[in-house]
Amino acid sequence: MTVDQFLIWAESQEGRYELINGEVFSMAAERSAHALTKFAVQTALAEGIRKAGLPCIVYPDGMTVRISKHTAHEPDALVYCGPKLPRGALEVPDPVIVVEVLSPSTRRIDAAKKLPGYFSLPSVHHYLIVDPDEPPHIHHQRQADGTILTRIFSDGLLRLDPPGFEMAVSGLIA
Repeated sequence: MTVDQFLIWAESQEGRYELINGEVFSMAAERSAHALTKFAVQTALAEGIRKAGLPCIVYPDGMTVRISKHTAHEPDALVYCGPKLPRGALEVPDPVIVVEVLSPSTRRIDAAKKLPGYFSLPSVHHYLIVDPDEPPHIHHQRQADGTILTRIFSDGLLRLDPPGFEMAVSGLIA
């Protein structure tokens, strides 16, 4: 299945899905800690963008990021800084920041398999992996030379440049 076929199919389905190498995968039900952590991350991102006065928007889970012709992910949060998307858009082109909140069933996929996929997109500068159970969290950042710098963080402010704001790390764990 292609991403275009997947988006048409997924629009009429109950539940959440991702497409990996042309194969549809159902996303598992979420624990309370996972849902609250997603909300905390989305709130921290939105607050950082607001304080910096940036023309960016935080999208919660539910929006699709196209990785290739046959792979599309639904991150737990993302930051987009492009032109306003149509109201009926199902997919976010050119995200700058993508965030995955770890769950028992996706821990290995989020930490290893999604990393090269997200960074195959030239627009992605940051990939955050947040553990809902306890810090530390992981920040992967594209450098000017294309290499990826990985940092482990647990508190303080996290600088996300581009697009150019700081996100408070305290409060990411619900």
